[in-house]
Amino acid sequence: MPINFEYLKSIAPGIILALVFCLFSQGINNVLAIEIFGTPKSPISTVLIAILLGILMGNAFTPRPGMMIGLDFTQQYILKLGIIFLGIRLSFEELIKFGSIAIPLIICCILGVLILVKLLIKKVPISSKMSYLIAIGTSVCGATAIVATAPVINAKKSEVAYAIANITLFGVIAMIVYPYFAEWYFDNDALRIGLFLGTSIHETSQVAAAGLIYDQQFNSPETLNVATVTKLIRNTFLVILIPLFAFLYNRGELKGQKYSILSIFPYFVIGFIGMIIVRNVGDQFFTPDNNGYDLWINLIGHLKTLATVFLTMAMAAVGISINLGELKSMGYKPFVVGLIAAVTVGFISLIYIETLTKFI
Repeated sequence: MPINFEYLKSIAPGIILALVFCLFSQGINNVLAIEIFGTPKSPISTVLIAILLGILMGNAFTPRPGMMIGLDFTQQYILKLGIIFLGIRLSFEELIKFGSIAIPLIICCILGVLILVKLLIKKVPISSKMSYLIAIGTSVCGATAIVATAPVINAKKSEVAYAIANITLFGVIAMIVYPYFAEWYFDNDALRIGLFLGTSIHETSQVAAAGLIYDQQFNSPETLNVATVTKLIRNTFLVILIPLFAFLYNRGELKGQKYSILSIFPYFVIGFIGMIIVRNVGDQFFTPDNNGYDLWINLIGHLKTLATVFLTMAMAAVGISINLGELKSMGYKPFVVGLIAAVTVGFISLIYIETLTKFI
């Protein structure tokens, strides 16, 4: 397959801009830590600086259309590559352990949000299609779930835009606030904090960023691992929920509705698991008495660094793409539903984790 140099040329400016924001954010982090606070690390993480800087610059200066192509590429593909590389940090035992604890919590959160949104739309009049989009976006995986669900319920473009804006707003707020709230509430318990971040924040990128913020500020790689595994398991529930939503909305009249399980499956989950396999096979093969051990350890370190860089780039791109003016113009009713749904999924997560703690 020939390389499309024109396409590479079109996405390069946006990718480079995201990388510049990533490096600049790290520089600001270093200045805050060393020059201002005189501490080893800044009280504001690099990822958080990147997204806030992106929002500020993206709204102060309108990005050129040519830039947006590369920024969109960064949000879609470089983000997923960063999440895949996070798998290098995990063992099979951790995947099974975290996953077995997370699945019941995920089911509770999904059911809770679906029931709540169904009740809310009787009090806050919004379209039933938008309510489905907000519900699946809040409970499963944000904008990806909304875009995948929209065709099977014949949602309008305006409804999709409202729902995505809703998820973006509350997801970003949760991404910024929850790592610090979780540290205070759960008192540095990595497992419980990871479960909370993985179930209460909407987008995969937001969960990964929140886990990274926590890791950078409180030195807890396990929290990032738990949050990532929990969120990726949530993503796979799309395969079940989209056909279910299609059935519920159309009440069995699905003849005109077409959807493909293959088209909605989050394939980067497979890449994440594949990276776990690579790590575990490598650890078995490259032992400390093996000549290639140092090379293997260096490779793991480089992949961890790349994961951090790619996720920071993606969050900078997300920040630049957020148009605060558009959010303001969309009206308040869908945002009331979205706010209550977002708070509810966090509340259910807290109750479940507190209950679970009594038994483990």
